[in-house]
Amino acid sequence: MSAIARPPILLAQSRWDLVPILAALAHFAFVIGLFLAFNHLPWWALLALGLVYAVSISWNINGIAHNHIHNAYFVSPALNRGFNMLLSLTMGFTQTDYHHVHLRHHAGNSDRPGADGTTIDPLSIYRCGHDGQPENVWRYTFFSYFRDDPRASLAQLSNTKRRTDMRWGQAEMAVVVVFYAILAYVNWRFVLYMVPFYYLGHSLSSLNGFYEHFGGDPDKPIAWGVSTYNRFYNWLWFNNGYHAEHHYRPKQHWMAMKQLHCEIAEQQKREGVRVIKTCHALGFLDPDQPPHLWNFNSGRSGNRAAG
Repeated sequence: MSAIARPPILLAQSRWDLVPILAALAHFAFVIGLFLAFNHLPWWALLALGLVYAVSISWNINGIAHNHIHNAYFVSPALNRGFNMLLSLTMGFTQTDYHHVHLRHHAGNSDRPGADGTTIDPLSIYRCGHDGQPENVWRYTFFSYFRDDPRASLAQLSNTKRRTDMRWGQAEMAVVVVFYAILAYVNWRFVLYMVPFYYLGHSLSSLNGFYEHFGGDPDKPIAWGVSTYNRFYNWLWFNNGYHAEHHYRPKQHWMAMKQLHCEIAEQQKREGVRVIKTCHALGFLDPDQPPHLWNFNSGRSGNRAAG
């Protein structure tokens, strides 16, 4: 219990949330530092740091930002909004939209298409599949970014009680555009250099998301997700490996995931919860994965994902 005890000031959940908060600040500092050093670095260093930047986007989306959605780090709503703005600037997309898309992800839990031919979950690996099968992993990985439309997603909030969130999301988009426009004005080569690594980072996040659900059971709440208990991955990715546990109990704090796993481990075994040995993004290397990689035609259907 002490691991998630609330500290006396600022933080809403746990003193351990200082770790992802500081990691988010370091991520933003990395982007600024890369901008400042860009003209002084050799090509091989730019290539290496660009790849680090790409991986860091997936790391932040699936770790820092993801945990902030389910258990906001700060007591103050203003601090939480400010933290979302920081994440938006760092990763180049609105966190308010990510928040609402992710909640829809949990409403559907990577469900199969229903009678209307689509899914509740806009991120479902089945959304653009066919015959009840997941989409091909590479199509899902490299096409998902282009299926996202944050303006349309935020517009869905206009007729709900979440109009304030819609306006905040639009403000985040505007600030992101202005921020990177300023960077481009100062050094357009830097922004051009960042574009392919930015896209790669979002693709890596989609790859991560695919193996968080490939082999899961959309009809069993306890088996909605696929877990990995690789210690290094969970240490670095803020316990994102406990993904079956997370979908089973989304409000569980990231520091309490191992405890939850111990509580339901026997039930998970009985229900056939899938566990892989690698980190999620390297799920295709897991020795127990069924063949699924090379049919590039799989997933061609009329259904279009929305996120």
